Amino acid sequence: MAEVIACGLEAHRKKVEEERKALNKIEYTEQLAEYFGKISNSKKRPIIKDEIDEKGFWIRQKNSLITPFGENETDLKPDKDRYIIYWASGCNWSNRPVIVRDILGLHDVIKDYKVEHTPGPYGWGFPNEPDFKDPNTGVYFLSDLYLNTDPDFEGRATTPTLADYKERRAVNNDYHRMTNYFEVQFRKYQPLDAPDLYPKKYRKEIDEFNDWLFPNINDGHYRQAFARSVEAYEDGQKAFSEGLEKLDERLSTNRFLFGDYITDSDIRVYVSLIKWETDFYVFAGPQKKRITEYKNVWGYIKELYNIPEFKRYTNIPHPDESNHDALEGFGNYITRIAAYIDWDKELFSDGSRKALSSDPENIYLRHPKDETVDDYQSSISETIWNDPRKEIRADKNYKLSVDASINPLKGLLKNE
Repeated sequence: MAEVIACGLEAHRKKVEEERKALNKIEYTEQLAEYFGKISNSKKRPIIKDEIDEKGFWIRQKNSLITPFGENETDLKPDKDRYIIYWASGCNWSNRPVIVRDILGLHDVIKDYKVEHTPGPYGWGFPNEPDFKDPNTGVYFLSDLYLNTDPDFEGRATTPTLADYKERRAVNNDYHRMTNYFEVQFRKYQPLDAPDLYPKKYRKEIDEFNDWLFPNINDGHYRQAFARSVEAYEDGQKAFSEGLEKLDERLSTNRFLFGDYITDSDIRVYVSLIKWETDFYVFAGPQKKRITEYKNVWGYIKELYNIPEFKRYTNIPHPDESNHDALEGFGNYITRIAAYIDWDKELFSDGSRKALSSDPENIYLRHPKDETVDDYQSSISETIWNDPRKEIRADKNYKLSVDASINPLKGLLKNE
């Protein structure tokens, strides 16, 4: 009898698997997306023009989920086997938290899932899954997790999104501070010898620099690509090119942005500039220089690319033979040329930047031996870029207390 039941279960499993495979062969069309949207009461993604002002300037929407991790009653609490990062390979913002998670050894604590574009108006989804649903929560679209949190949510569901997959809801999409929460509030889940990307003594300087990076480097190319006026385009291009000049000067005497060791800021710069040089610049327009022409910046990017945690989440265009063969006359540079570049060769690092370090064989700062998890805790600062007032977020003239070309922590980050 038991054998008959076992055979029946095995036949059922095979049937289910065959049905899943058959469903996976269905083309994910806009009509199918509309159907999923209706049965799940999804909301359509607002069009990007809603973030263009009357002068043609791009003003990114505010992050809608900015509840911090912390000790206050209303704060989110760090937990193992509860959270998942939804990220997209083409979105450099969302590559940050998965890189940080891996560097900090939190692979078994925080899950991740790479979402994809879906045809139609609903944004990020799960078109590669057999049933087109998120295997972690069962939703059809990332925005559904936002609606589970706030039924009145009207904005764009963005990557990265941190979700509570047990409660099937989005909990945080604050890319400005998400990695800092992983670094600090999840310290108790990290290995004892995990790197210190965000040393407590110098968080003020790192936060300030990160807030300068956002309008000038991280959002600098979006300001150009989404500009709808000459004035807006030139404003974005000026900020981006001048920011790169400052970084290049800073990196002429510093192996990494704050000296001998990688910090949270280096990850923010890397994900933006590697994506820019291999893909995004095509959409922005003419530039004063390619990233490769900034000698120190390019050498720095190459060194970071060769670190496994960085390389793992670097999305570089791959060849599409059918597209390549079918092209006639003018065509997309990425498809025709960039996808065929040997990027491992182009991004090979000769190790020469080690000479800038007083500790050349180490790239990470270690926590002091006598530092406890409690010692490391602190509240994470708020950022003006989460201000709900659009006029505040529109003002990109962020001033640092020390010019961005100067490392204010020179020689201060030291391993024992």
